[in-house]
Amino acid sequence: MAFSPFKFLQEVRTETNKVTWPSRRETTITTIMVFIMVALSSVFFFAADQIIRLLVTFLLGIR
Repeated sequence: MAFSPFKFLQEVRTETNKVTWPSRRETTITTIMVFIMVALSSVFFFAADQIIRLLVTFLLGIR
């Protein structure tokens, strides 16, 4: 079975034409949603880290 680069590129192009690409608006909204979720996650993990730090220092009596 021989490998044909031309046939491979032709098949890639055919498959790429089948893809439903998102619009600019969909891409923008999705990007904004990702940034919002990253911000919320970072605030949550920061708060959780501070609470755990306080609990550990309280339990161990570290000042």
